Amino acid sequence: MNKLWFGIVAAAMLHAPLCSAAGTQPQSPRAPERTYAQNYKDMVLATCMAKAYQGDRSAAMDAGSSISALRDWTYYDLEKSPDAVNALVDAYLARDYRNPLAESEVKGVRFDMLKCLDLYHGKELDALVKQVVVNPKRTSIQDNPPARQK
Repeated sequence: MNKLWFGIVAAAMLHAPLCSAAGTQPQSPRAPERTYAQNYKDMVLATCMAKAYQGDRSAAMDAGSSISALRDWTYYDLEKSPDAVNALVDAYLARDYRNPLAESEVKGVRFDMLKCLDLYHGKELDALVKQVVVNPKRTSIQDNPPARQK
């Protein structure tokens, strides 16, 4: 079940198209086309998911690989960011969410995915983006255009 939810959120996070013209699928991530601010938020979400699902080796490995890739397409303050991200993720994952209906069906449910989504949409992450992301409205493609073919 964890892998299913992880896959759904990962697909949404990376904005993978559900269908594409002429049956062709993108051959590379779309992250270079998104703003640094959006990629940073995606990276924080992936960090949250990696921590939340560290017991599920394949889910944590996939999230960790996504974090590494997103770092390449995000321009942020490397001094401030890691500690701030870890503190924010830890604070959200430490929340004690309860849902009596779900808990009666599945014992020990932690709602970690919900916590990560709340973090992603939260004011705290928006504030962190403003503090650490350099040129948040620019994209990696704008700053690193592909070389022209001769």
